[in-house]
Amino acid sequence: MTASRSTSTLSTDALREVGRIGRAHGVGGEVYVLLITDRVERLAPGARLLAGSQWLTVSESRPQQQRWLVHFEGVDDRTMAEKLTNSILLAEPLVDDRDDALWVHELIGSRVVDRQGVDRGTCVAVLDNPAHDIIELDTGALVPVTFVLTCSGGVTTIDPPEGLFDL
Repeated sequence: MTASRSTSTLSTDALREVGRIGRAHGVGGEVYVLLITDRVERLAPGARLLAGSQWLTVSESRPQQQRWLVHFEGVDDRTMAEKLTNSILLAEPLVDDRDDALWVHELIGSRVVDRQGVDRGTCVAVLDNPAHDIIELDTGALVPVTFVLTCSGGVTTIDPPEGLFDL
């Protein structure tokens, strides 16, 4: 594949997960992308994204219902596009990324405790929901991110309403 590559030495630990590549669209190399960020400039022409071990550069993108149709430089046919299917997209942090923002890669795997210090389990997934994203715990409990106070050092502190865990 001749997609754009970089010799960047930036650690993947410093990158942010911003989306996932879906299926190929048409025969010209376009793919569907589901963004998990509200920063749509991640798909602006010229934006660089890491898919696996390969840096890709966006040449064109446009919204398509809940997803985006994206063409990457050097991905010029359906066969090349299909090789990218299900790839996680990572990007370098933006200069104005908020310090208080919650990041999926920090939430997943973190221990979840409430304000009183009660261990509620481990976050195993972050579910996309139209109202608010929801963290899923290994116990099966679901907690809207609106109840997350902090996420730091592998611990997510929540302030759930009374009865949330009484099922």
